[in-house]
Order: sequence, then C-alpha cells, then structure tokens
Amino acid sequence: MVVGDFPIETDTLVIGAGPGGYVAAIRAAQLGQKVTVVEKGTLGGVCLNVGCIPSKALIAAGHRYETAKHSEDMGIKADNVTVDFSKVQEFKQGVVKKLTGGVAGLLKGNKVDVVYGEAYFVDNETVKVMDEKNSQTYKFKNVIIASGSRPIEIPAFKYSKRVLDSTGALNLQEIPKKLVVIGAGYIGTELGTAYANFGTEVTFIEAGDDILAGFEKQMSSLVVRNLKKKGNVEIFTKAMAKGVEESDTGVKVTFEVNGEEKSVEADYLLVTVGRRPNTDELGLEQVGVEMTDRGIIKIDKQCRTSVSNIYAIGDIVEGPPLAHKASYEGKIAAEAIAGEKVEIDYLAIPAVVFSEPELASVGYTEKQAKDEGFDVTASKFPFAANGRALSLNESDGFLKLVTRKEDGLVIGAQIAGPSASDMISELGLAIEAGMTAEDIAMTIHAHPTLGEITMEAAEVAIGSPIHIVK
Repeated sequence: MVVGDFPIETDTLVIGAGPGGYVAAIRAAQLGQKVTVVEKGTLGGVCLNVGCIPSKALIAAGHRYETAKHSEDMGIKADNVTVDFSKVQEFKQGVVKKLTGGVAGLLKGNKVDVVYGEAYFVDNETVKVMDEKNSQTYKFKNVIIASGSRPIEIPAFKYSKRVLDSTGALNLQEIPKKLVVIGAGYIGTELGTAYANFGTEVTFIEAGDDILAGFEKQMSSLVVRNLKKKGNVEIFTKAMAKGVEESDTGVKVTFEVNGEEKSVEADYLLVTVGRRPNTDELGLEQVGVEMTDRGIIKIDKQCRTSVSNIYAIGDIVEGPPLAHKASYEGKIAAEAIAGEKVEIDYLAIPAVVFSEPELASVGYTEKQAKDEGFDVTASKFPFAANGRALSLNESDGFLKLVTRKEDGLVIGAQIAGPSASDMISELGLAIEAGMTAEDIAMTIHAHPTLGEITMEAAEVAIGSPIHIVK
C-alpha cells in the first residue's frame, strides 16, 4: 500500500542551512513568516563545518606552534616543541561543534522548522524533500535557494585518498611531510600556510601571474616574501599542472613552468582551483529559473530570480563566494519577501584572506576607482611606524586609504598586516556611512593599538600626518 504524500504548507521555504540559509530563515521568522529550512548535510553548511571556521582553527594552531618555536627575538626560546595533531583536530572539531550547536539553538529559538534531505522542485510552489527512506512534499508561498557550492574537480586530478579538496586537507589525521597545492587563491594559500607552519614542505603551483590574484600585487608580494622566509615553501607562478601519479604512500605531480616540465613528489596533493554552484540537482529547469552557462542564478536587486516567488543567495549567485556576502543577501531576501524596501549594495563588502600577513580590502582599490572615473588620492601608513605592531613583533605591512580628491570621501581601503581582518570593519563602516578622511582623522583612537593606523592613514589623506614625514 502506498501512503499518501500530503503537502506540508509553509510561508517561506529555505533550501540550505549555511551562513546564507540559516540567517535568511531566522530573519524571515523574525518578520512573522512561518519558515521551514531544508538541509541535506549539516547545519552551518560548508563554512561552519568544512570551510571558514575549521580552517581558521587550523591556522590559529599553526601560528601557535610556529610562535612557540620562533620567538627568539623577544628573548623566548623553547626546546622540543611538539604537536599532537589528533589534539589539534579535536580542538578544531570542538569549535565546529559549538557553532553548529549554536545555529541549531538559534533556529529552534526562532521557531524555524528544520528538515533534513534533498530538495527538488516540482513547480514554483512545491518541492519534494527526499532522504534515503522517505519523500515529503512542501508547499510554499516563497522560497529562498541557498544551496551553496562545492570544490571544482579537474578531470586530470580526480579527488581520492591522496588528491584532496579543501575538506580532505582540513581532515588529515597526520601532518604531511610534503604537500603540493594547485591553486594559490585564498583557500590554497591559507591551508598551505597552515601546514607550512606545522613544518610541512609546501609547493604552490599557480597558473596566474601571482598568488592571491584578487588582491593588489603590493599586498600579495608581502605574503610571498613571508612564505619564502619560512624556508620550507616553494612557489611557482605562471605554472600549469599537467598530471598526477598516485601510490599508496604519496603522489608525483608534473607541471610546466617557463616551457620546462618539472615534477615534485609529496604525501598529498591539494587542489583548490575554485568552486562550482550547487544548482544542477534542484530541478530548477522545472520552474524556468534563469541561469548562466556556469550554473549561476540570475537575480535582481532584491535577490529575486526570474520567477517572482523564488529568491537565490550566496555562492549560487554572481559575486565572490563569501560567507558574509551570503548572510547579507539572506537578510535582504527575507526582508524583500516581507515587503520591505531593501536592495543589495556590494560597495562595502570586505574581502579577507588569513595569510601572513593578513590581507583585507573593502570598497574600491586605487585602480578600480580610477577605472570608474574617480579622481582619487591613495594614502598609505606603514605598520612599522605603529607602536602596537612593533611591540607585537609584527610590523610588516601597510594600510591604504582611497579617498575622493574633491571632498575626501572614503571610497576604499586595503590593509596588509596583523589583524587586518578585524581592522577592515571600521573602514567598511566609514564607506557605508559616507565618512570623509577628516571624520576618521578626528576620531580619537585608543593608544597603543593597531587601530591607530586607520587614523594615521586618514591624517596622511588630509595632509597632516604626525608619525611619518610628509
């Protein structure tokens, strides 16, 4: 006997419970909607489980180990510093567990129903949610698709026990002696650096002219210099990976650089050449949602797709695959469904990489501003002239402020240096609030702090620097 599948009705259905989906669900519930969120994996999505959060835990542990071994400049020397990598992994998973548990509590506290399974569109008001045993139909007034992305797999480098994606690299049970990384964007650079700090010999193979191509060369060159100083890192740019031979104990990777074929042997190969949107198994063709050839869903300024009651956010829409972008879009979509007058504005969306030193950028770069026709001033202040940076023994880097010449309006900023990831928020706020360099310069910053560098760069912009000679 076949049991009837009676549809369960909800106001807003959210597909995916990553940093876009769970935020959208909570915001929609706060606005009075009955919300159901469908997740095929684990609450928190890629970011909390196998992305942003665990990678930062691994990076932090690597920093601690390297600092313990190399603090002679500050008069501190430690002998026989060791790593219990199983404990490192335990610490990392503990952080993940706290955060994913927190997300579950937030969804429950906001009365959001959580359903596990894969969603497939029947029409523009109905999806089927399937797990290994059951299928249930859900009927909705509006739906927000937040299905995220997955690592791109290159045909010549199929993922396996020795050829890893970022998830595999995060979950290694031992510190590899040697690691090859294909693709030195932010994911490859962060994970490669983390293992280099644990003592792994790391080889980067990057097809582009520079590593971290999304950042200005004067920023990424600081990262290159610090990586090379470690003594266990090799970087090949303008290099094309050709193939890999696997054995039970390792890999042999061949690549071409400057017309010469080279090979390198390692325990593992990490492939980080970008991410692909998860839009191919949702049945979107059933409802006529417009997409690009790459599977990116087209949206308007309110995250609405070509079908009026279907919204899309995060990695599956145009723009960088950033967790904070997804969360921002999730709130916009939920508020648009509630009838609020909102729209997306990406000018002050920060980009951050947890490299050495950290890099962060918000708004326009100097080049982007000029390309857009702005007459701008670029004002730099070095970390080396800041007391707090010197006392931390981390004085590499600079802060650059991009301001409009006619009125000093802040339209962009770039930071390369310690805590750049934290410092960039003040400059994002300055751009959002329409502040000028003078507004920042006249704001009293606590001393001695890294934050003073923001004030000092603003003083350079208005022509009255104190701690560097004009």
